[in-house]
Amino acid sequence: MACGGEVPDPDQLRDWVMDSLRHLGVPEPAEICVRVVDAEEGAALNRAHRNREGPTNVLAFPGMAPLLGDIVLCADVVHSEASAAGRPVEHHWAHLCVHAVLHLLGHTHDAEDSAEAMENLEREILAGWGIPDPYRGVGQAAG
Repeated sequence: MACGGEVPDPDQLRDWVMDSLRHLGVPEPAEICVRVVDAEEGAALNRAHRNREGPTNVLAFPGMAPLLGDIVLCADVVHSEASAAGRPVEHHWAHLCVHAVLHLLGHTHDAEDSAEAMENLEREILAGWGIPDPYRGVGQAAG
């Protein structure tokens, strides 16, 4: 995979996902597969599963317990969005891990009230890691 920047260590990705699950009260054992892809593969997955063109930052595919699902993160998009928003890329990786976990657990941002609830959970989890509100000021929200 060729991508435009460094990818977090697999242990770091796992920690963000598992800490999110613990914060949300999900009992163990819980399993989530996390995969990092480049823009080409991200675009193919987005087209195949969401009928949308181009890569997206994160896709979440819910499963059945104990496998809660799969998370696919597109490194190229993560880096591009972090740069455009002037955010540390590590903060954006963490945010998208939390965002995807919430999607796997059934949270959505299709309506204003559900988006607000989801964003509040994201802020709460990220604040516990010392990461500022990703929705404050300029920047792109996770999708």
